[in-house]
Amino acid sequence: MTTIRSCRLVLLALLLALTGCAGLPAGVARPASVAMSDVASTELARIAAAATPDDKRHLSGFRVLPAGDHAFNARIALARRAQKTLDVQYYLIASDTAGLQFMRELRDAAARGVRVRVLLDDLYTAGQDELLAALAAHDNVEVRLFNPLPARSTSLRSRVVFSLHDFERINRRMHNKLFIADNAFAVSGGRNVADEYFMRSPEANFIDIDVLSSGPAVRTMSEVFDNYWNSEHVYPVQSLIAVPERHEARRRFDEMVRSVPAEMPVLPRDGLGRTSVEAQLASGRLEQHFATAQVIADSPSKAAGIDPSTIDGTAVCSTLNVMRSARSEVVIASPYFVPGSRGLAMMQEAIDHNVRVVVMTNSLAATDEPLVHFGYSRYRREMLKMGVTLYELSPTLTRKSGALGDFRSSLGRLHAKLSIVDRRWLMVGSMNMDGRSARSNTEMGVVIDSPELVEDLMSLFRRDRFESTYRLRMAAGSERIEWIAAHGGQEVVHRNEPDASWALRLKLGLLSLFVAEELL
Repeated sequence: MTTIRSCRLVLLALLLALTGCAGLPAGVARPASVAMSDVASTELARIAAAATPDDKRHLSGFRVLPAGDHAFNARIALARRAQKTLDVQYYLIASDTAGLQFMRELRDAAARGVRVRVLLDDLYTAGQDELLAALAAHDNVEVRLFNPLPARSTSLRSRVVFSLHDFERINRRMHNKLFIADNAFAVSGGRNVADEYFMRSPEANFIDIDVLSSGPAVRTMSEVFDNYWNSEHVYPVQSLIAVPERHEARRRFDEMVRSVPAEMPVLPRDGLGRTSVEAQLASGRLEQHFATAQVIADSPSKAAGIDPSTIDGTAVCSTLNVMRSARSEVVIASPYFVPGSRGLAMMQEAIDHNVRVVVMTNSLAATDEPLVHFGYSRYRREMLKMGVTLYELSPTLTRKSGALGDFRSSLGRLHAKLSIVDRRWLMVGSMNMDGRSARSNTEMGVVIDSPELVEDLMSLFRRDRFESTYRLRMAAGSERIEWIAAHGGQEVVHRNEPDASWALRLKLGLLSLFVAEELL
């Protein structure tokens, strides 16, 4: 996501002259802690061990979570069974139904004696100071904020405006998404914690992918978490926010979460026909594919700025290197896709070596970041001309098809960040295929060598792409792009951006003059 959503913020920066410049506290104490390793006796560790065949003990177990209700259920089920530790790292935890249910489960786990460490990027915590301080007031709970903005306010816009004197730093965000229970199971991928990531928003819902992991990959993820938790770029919440008396803070937390429903509905089976993680944990028989894997993660020091000569070591570039090894096909799903000249060159190189390149991203009508889509649209003709197969998600077709979930009257939006190479390698994580993920955000993901796991996702992709997307092509004998939808077995051709007005396209064209591509 972009940090500055409108060029009007630049004008508001003039207010800084009247308000002064806030700063971060100095001499902050950050007591170090690390992931617990003595977890073999926990219920979750026993289930993970029982689910792993003897000849696969050296491998990690994986299950994809494509359905929002099942992805939320996995987190809640793991939190409720945790006995020693929960490590939670997110770009965003909202104060909506899903976010409050999630935080309530963290509180309840802490009340059972579970150590809870919550690490949250500070950008979208506007209006949450009381909630976060109240959660941190509970025994066994620590809350830390990554790369805080100097200004604290209930408004994101005012926080950003009154922190613009420190723009170079605050433009670097922690985009990681990670949930670890008893160092035995982890959920990672593209989802933040908010209603729209779990099919609970009445306005718009995200299509996303998470992966449930067990085995050696989880221990590596815990090491990644520890690196961030103990980083100098992280501040304990009490060093930034005035924490009320503990009894009063806990009472206020109870008030804030009391009206939230106890449970979130979950369908008996997901799109792959599998029962919920909660049901499988209860039975002690968890379905997973076992494979070798590599966890890729940026260093938290990326928040201090990245040396251009070291960009090849970022999580995004590690992903690109796996793609570069392709021999037959690369499939990319990314909600925010701005390839830049480097990405174009990589795709051309692949096509020159007879590698099929398929990209799926949002249409203009589907995206929640229109400026980023405008940055992507500059490259569409070049990609089509070189032979890239382009699909754009349609919010209306997605809603009609029902193949990707029950959107009811809400819009469908792509948020999954995944790549598939040669029907063998699967990469799932927080990384978008854009300059922001490469240069400004910290990211993490996992690269899994599993044709079986790939087939799970490809079965969904094959079924959904024709029902829920437009296929793009160059019009015959023209420089114009056409959007092709399938309807009743027939092609329906759109010669302008579907569901997007000319006024919106004009507005984006004007706004793009004020926003550099590296900020998208």
